[in-house]
Amino acid sequence: MRQGIFLKLYRMLFVGLALFLTGCQGGIFDPKGQVGVEEKNLIITATILMLLVVIPVIILTLVFAWKYRASNTNARYEPKWSHSSKIELFCWGIPIVIIIVLGSITWISTHKLDPYRPLDVKEGTPTLEIQAVSLDWKWLFIYPEQGIATVNQVVFPKDTQIRFRVTSQSVMNSFFIPQLGSQIYSMAMMETKLHLIANEAGTFDGMSSNYSGEGFSGMKFKAIATPSEADFEKWVNQVRQSNHVLNDATYQALAKPSENHLVEYFSAVKPNLFSQIVHQYMNMPAMKKMPQASMEMHQASPLAEESAGKE
Repeated sequence: MRQGIFLKLYRMLFVGLALFLTGCQGGIFDPKGQVGVEEKNLIITATILMLLVVIPVIILTLVFAWKYRASNTNARYEPKWSHSSKIELFCWGIPIVIIIVLGSITWISTHKLDPYRPLDVKEGTPTLEIQAVSLDWKWLFIYPEQGIATVNQVVFPKDTQIRFRVTSQSVMNSFFIPQLGSQIYSMAMMETKLHLIANEAGTFDGMSSNYSGEGFSGMKFKAIATPSEADFEKWVNQVRQSNHVLNDATYQALAKPSENHLVEYFSAVKPNLFSQIVHQYMNMPAMKKMPQASMEMHQASPLAEESAGKE
C-alpha cells in the first residue's frame, strides 16, 4: 500500500518536472546567442550556490524537528546550553564563503555583460546598428546604414554583433528578446544601448517586458536571424520594394496608439529621424522652464554628446 502511494508521488513529480521543463523552450533557458548563454550560466550558477545554504537548512530543520520531538525520550536535554563554536563556524563560515564566491562572479559578469559594452567576439565579426523606438503599442526599427525601417519585425544576420540604440516616443518600455539575452529600458528623451548576437539562425520572440498601457499585451515582434549575409541583403531588397516612406508625416501617423499592429515596411527613412525622436521634447515649454544647471547637465551627458555628434 505504502509503495503504491510513493509510486504515484514519483509519477506526479516526474510529470510536473516534464511540464515545467517544456516552459523553458523559447525562453531564457533556451538561448541562441552568446549573451543569452552567459546569462543562463550565471542564473544556474547563482541558484546552485544559494541552494548550498537553502537545502541543508531545510534538511536540518526536519531532522531537528524529528529528533527532538516530545515522544523521543532518548534525545539529549540541555536547558542551559548556549554556545557551540563548531555550530557558529558552520552557520557563519559557509554562507560567508558562498557570498564571497557569488559576489565575485556577479561583479565580473555584471561588467562583462554590461549592455552598453561591445561583445567579446572574434576579430572580424561584423557589426550592424539598429535603432529601436517603442511606440504605443508597437516597435519601430530603423536601419540607418540600409536606409530602411520596419514595424514589429527586426531582421539581422547570424554571427553578427547587433548594436541596438533604443528610445521611446512616449511612456517607458523595456526592449527584450529572451533567447538572445538581456533587456534594456526605452525612455523618452533618452537613448540606451544594447549589444546582442545570434549564433544560430531562426525566428525569436521579442516583446516589451514593462507594462505600458492598454495595448501592452500585443506589443510583440519577431526577431529573425538569417543564415547568411546574402539572405539578409535579400530581405533588405524586399523591404526596399515597399511603397511606404518614413518621414515626419508618416511617423506622426505611426506614433498614434494602435493595438496588434501588423508588420510594416518602409523603403526609405528621413535622415537623423532617430535623433529627432530622442530630442523631440527639447523645445517644449516645460523643457524651457527647466533650470539651466539641469539643461547643462543633460547636454553634457555622454548620450547627448553622442547624439549631437551624429546629427
